[in-house]
Amino acid sequence: MSYHCGIDIGGTFTDCVVIDEEGRIVTAKAPSTPPDFARGFLESIELAARQLGLGAAELLQRTARLAHGTTVGTNTVVQRRGARVGLITTRGHGDVIHIMRGARGVPGLATELILHFPESDKPQPVIPKTLIEEVSERVDCQGQVVVELNEEEAEQAIRRLVSKGVEAIAICFLWSFKYPEHEHRVKALVRRIAPAVFVSCSADLVPRWGEYERTAAVAINCYIGPTTSAYIQNLEGKLQELGYTRPLLVTQCGGGVLPAAEAVRKAFLTLDSGPVAGILASQYLGELLGYPNIIATDMGGTSFDVGLVYGKVPVASYQSIVNQYEYFVPRIDIKSIGSGGGSILWIDAVSGSLKVGPLSAGADPGPVCYGRGGTQPTVTDADLVLGYLDADYFLGGRLRLDRDAAWASIEPLARRLGMGVVETASGAAQVVEFQMADLVRKATVQKGYDPRDFVVFAYGGAGPVHAGVYARELGTRTVVVPLGDVCSLWSALGAASADLLHIYEAVDIRPSPFDPDRVNGHFRELEQRGLRQLAEDGIAAEAATFTRSADMRYRGQINEVEVAVPSGWLAEPDLEALVERFHERYELVYGQGAGFRAARVEIVTYRVRASALSLKPAIRAARRRARRPPARALAREREVFWRELGRFEKTPVFRGSRLTAGNLIDGPAIIEAPDTTIVVHPGQRVALDPYGNFVIELEGGQ
Repeated sequence: MSYHCGIDIGGTFTDCVVIDEEGRIVTAKAPSTPPDFARGFLESIELAARQLGLGAAELLQRTARLAHGTTVGTNTVVQRRGARVGLITTRGHGDVIHIMRGARGVPGLATELILHFPESDKPQPVIPKTLIEEVSERVDCQGQVVVELNEEEAEQAIRRLVSKGVEAIAICFLWSFKYPEHEHRVKALVRRIAPAVFVSCSADLVPRWGEYERTAAVAINCYIGPTTSAYIQNLEGKLQELGYTRPLLVTQCGGGVLPAAEAVRKAFLTLDSGPVAGILASQYLGELLGYPNIIATDMGGTSFDVGLVYGKVPVASYQSIVNQYEYFVPRIDIKSIGSGGGSILWIDAVSGSLKVGPLSAGADPGPVCYGRGGTQPTVTDADLVLGYLDADYFLGGRLRLDRDAAWASIEPLARRLGMGVVETASGAAQVVEFQMADLVRKATVQKGYDPRDFVVFAYGGAGPVHAGVYARELGTRTVVVPLGDVCSLWSALGAASADLLHIYEAVDIRPSPFDPDRVNGHFRELEQRGLRQLAEDGIAAEAATFTRSADMRYRGQINEVEVAVPSGWLAEPDLEALVERFHERYELVYGQGAGFRAARVEIVTYRVRASALSLKPAIRAARRRARRPPARALAREREVFWRELGRFEKTPVFRGSRLTAGNLIDGPAIIEAPDTTIVVHPGQRVALDPYGNFVIELEGGQ
């Protein structure tokens, strides 16, 4: 028996999902272990192996595929502990990364920070001006060399940077994506002069127009590259000691996984990649259940992440923002805020109002109720006070919670607010739920989507606790808690079953009407590159799949819209149909009537996603169904505070593992699984569908 294994490291827990050859699933959850996350990684494998009656070494030796979602790069950026980076660029253009765009560093900031001028200033430089070197070279917009590279200047620049103690060197020349040879020659010089220094070329990472965005991308890649490389190499060494000899795979922001060696070279692809795996798992389950439009919501211990699946396809973006730096990268569009189970409750000194997050208690020490030294109240403490969580059955009884400690931690806040402890806890839950609903609106309404056309998927350890409220605020009808208890490890399941993926891009800005030979030539070249890379990964040509798209715009505009492109040879009628799809997509994003069909249209970027399908979990429908829950499923009744009723009320508590397909339960009710709790509010109803998903029907949905 061989296995596919996926591991996702969050701020509080490390999740492990193992899929066997028949698609059966085994799960395990271990505490995350910062700063040495590899320890929690291996502990989660050990716990999963025990359930299979194996040791960790034996499980790894039988594992055909090991995929990992890592937050090392993200943590490096957030904590500002990246490498000391030097930049080599075209003479006269050394200030590009500091000038930025006209938005002056505002992108990526919350509204309250934008309005507070000191907070909306430019970010702390990833590369200080003292570590920027300019060399003589110049390529024009057609890829023609205007000024030859001065290798003597380049060598002197490298030696100066090395003498200043840089750990990484970023290389970005003007129009290098049209003619990358100058960058590659400087990279070869770095390798010869300072082989231990991490080095990246912008043309290899982001072969697109936009000198600022390419510079930002290569700078960020070098900033996190050495840390990511050290972590992956250390982890691979420990896995090899236990007998795992195959390539480690790493989740990437574009959707899917890529070999660890490529993740080291292109470390910036791992940023925000953890939540992407959950979107992929939601897409797979949504196709099975017949849900083409999904709002995928992941509430873990530290953050709340939102992504969309529209028309059975994850909604993507071509631009990302890290620490206020904008750069181009094809990725699944994820929105995140610091609202998780470990988010800290506090009172704003100026307004006197109750706030939740973005700071988190994390895994160490964690919420006060964990009894591990935490002193600041969190969302989990509030949930325990309200009766949503069972102190004796948290994580299936593996961790006993201290309700008295949670109560005592909230008391000081309650006194300052002039409220009771229960009122304060309920208010905190409402604040975090409304914050999450607001983020979903930003991901839907502000992008041209109506949330009422979607089904909400709620996963992560804390998602099903609060989904009944934030989904109701959106006007949606249905919430799906996917595969019951597996929902708390949903991103790990997505990593275990994610397809191998490589993304290739080429820029050639041409107006309509389009030349079929030119368009087909670009796609053919990108697909050939994908075939060669997949062959290096051990994938046969017949197992490879390709998905095309193009970034298009109205001539004279600077913002593009990604449009799907069919496979095969594109004749003139196909290209005319592509223009029509662009008009439709443009109006979906910017509003009905926003397009201008009389204008000429440009293709800016050609894109090919080359992938190889992976083993998926077997999700089979149960044959036996019963509307009424069995008596043994009712564990007890406990007092739960319901905001809608304004009081505590005895509420039935069911064990999720004892319910059977077709069971229907009216709210208020609580359903407990070992790794999550589903809260069903008054006026709502939950059913266990034949595939093991809990489906909550909301009152008042549109």
